[in-house]
Amino acid sequence: MYKTFIRPLLFRFSAERAHGFTFALLRMVQALPFGLRILAWMFRRRPEGLSRTVFGIDFPTPVGIAAGLDKDAEAFDALGALGFSFVEIGTVTPLPQPGNPSPRLFRLVADHSLINRMGFNNQGAARAAKRLKKRRTDVIVGGNIGKNKVTPNDQAVSDYVKSFETLFPYVDYFAVNVSSPNTPGLRELQQRGPLTEILSRLQSCNAAHEKRKPILLKIAPDLTDGQLDDIIEIVKETRIDGVIATNTTVSREMIFATPARRVERIGAGGLSGALLTERSTEVIRYLHERSGGAFPIIGVGGIMTPEDAIEKLEAGASLVQVYTGFIYQGPSFARRIVRALDAWQKKGEVQTF
Repeated sequence: MYKTFIRPLLFRFSAERAHGFTFALLRMVQALPFGLRILAWMFRRRPEGLSRTVFGIDFPTPVGIAAGLDKDAEAFDALGALGFSFVEIGTVTPLPQPGNPSPRLFRLVADHSLINRMGFNNQGAARAAKRLKKRRTDVIVGGNIGKNKVTPNDQAVSDYVKSFETLFPYVDYFAVNVSSPNTPGLRELQQRGPLTEILSRLQSCNAAHEKRKPILLKIAPDLTDGQLDDIIEIVKETRIDGVIATNTTVSREMIFATPARRVERIGAGGLSGALLTERSTEVIRYLHERSGGAFPIIGVGGIMTPEDAIEKLEAGASLVQVYTGFIYQGPSFARRIVRALDAWQKKGEVQTF
């Protein structure tokens, strides 16, 4: 029904407006007395054999929602009821910021992909923490943190620390975002010096708490093998808990179905969806094999089918996240992935649902 009726209706509106409508609906259902129970009854499946413990957290299934969908922690309980065992909110910055001018989110329907240049639009860490404090379900929540656009790179560490401390009581793990292409200069923080400084400082803050929280690094798919080798060394040196691979790509080389003229009109932004599937999996496999499986990897990027999720787990991911696939596949997507993973694990083969 989603692909036949609902998606065509939503796709008649701009991508950002459709997103706003969807989240308004999720918030409304979430606020109803039995709304979350009804969603869970309809969509959530948790086969016993899919539970796993990763960086000290017990995940009922390995399927989650990537950062960028629930930027302000408005609907994480509803997303959990839809079958996602964990939801990564954000990217959250210390101070509120509007992000880049609209339009800033574009569908490449023929390529089953998106381009966004949102620019860390969010209401700030304090507002997110206030909502997270009211968590009503057992959904696992990750806090994806970044720096404000106006903060110079040489002061970026202070922004990460501020958001870390504000969200610390309310999230289960942290994701450090230095890989978005939509904040000028942000990806420069992926270089060895500044990245080591940020992660080391956060680890020091972490150690000051009675019980530490896992810290993961979210990386870009556009890194070279040499840069990925540096990431492996940085993870080892700073002793963070894992890597999220990958963010969106700035490359346009893989676009084949969307007319070049339209791509040029859209302009800058990060590309996600089916066009990113192969590269994201390549990065996961490289990190896993090169490091000897030394740390957990959350695989994200181009998971548009249950088979894509299985491929990332086979490449070395411990968990997977979806974003664009959820938009194209609809509210039953988590359930479909979980069913396929259950069949794959039991029978050693992939089944399409």
